[in-house]
Amino acid sequence: MTLEITLSLVKNLITEQFPQWAHLPIKPVEVSGWDNRTFYLGTEMSIRLPSAQCYAAKVQIEQKWLPILAPHLSFRIPKPLAMGQPSKNYHFNWSIYRWIEGKNANILTIDESHLKHIALQLAQFLNELHKIDPTDGPLAGPHNFYRGGSLQVYDSETRSALSQLQDFINVEAAKSVWKKALSSRWDKSPVWIHGDLSAGNILIKDNQLTAVIDFGGMGIGDPACDLVIAWTFLKNESRKAFKTCVDLDSETWARARGWALWKALITLVPLKNKTNLEALKQKNIIEEIISET
Repeated sequence: MTLEITLSLVKNLITEQFPQWAHLPIKPVEVSGWDNRTFYLGTEMSIRLPSAQCYAAKVQIEQKWLPILAPHLSFRIPKPLAMGQPSKNYHFNWSIYRWIEGKNANILTIDESHLKHIALQLAQFLNELHKIDPTDGPLAGPHNFYRGGSLQVYDSETRSALSQLQDFINVEAAKSVWKKALSSRWDKSPVWIHGDLSAGNILIKDNQLTAVIDFGGMGIGDPACDLVIAWTFLKNESRKAFKTCVDLDSETWARARGWALWKALITLVPLKNKTNLEALKQKNIIEEIISET
């Protein structure tokens, strides 16, 4: 159950805990995420509050690890400035970050030539992330919905979704993708993962990748989950460029197809109208995943 996080609540939290910033204007951002509600704090900072208890554990992980990762990356990531404490009216930790300029990629129309360049930048980001020392990094678990862990966690959910979509997708082909994804494991040392690398969590400015945000799913483990963006955001030549430049093997890409398939299936199943734009988008993702096997 998500919380109602009002402007009045946020203003009170700032006044109570960070009075040095109480004079600054606060307003909600134009596009806020599901896991967190985000507000401007003046013109140079943002306030980010978990929308439910299941997302709250991510706050301290981000506060600890983002400053450690940042120096090793060519692209900006959120910079924590302060951590708010639970209060009478809001029971979780929350964060204040330095504001990063840019537009979420999921609200932009990007032509193929620029998309290919962004794909190469995303590949660079992942290659750099994977080289950072993972010592003592957080392992996959409930806090990040097992990103970086085994897809086996979602086996029953995936099979249930497939049984409900017999009339809408090629279920047998999808089962083959899923079986192949489950047949291999990441047998190398764990690497850092973002955990939710999606169009909504990358910022674009002047047709360039300017930042990667929302590291709530971060951890160490199998990097396959971060490759899902190849199907959810990239296409055609940009997808090929991304796959060529990310330094990972074919079995990791097979697991990536499994992660992408799972996500598309669980998004498609609850949609009552299987012909609306969102349903057609998910069906297209599934078809493209299947076509690559």
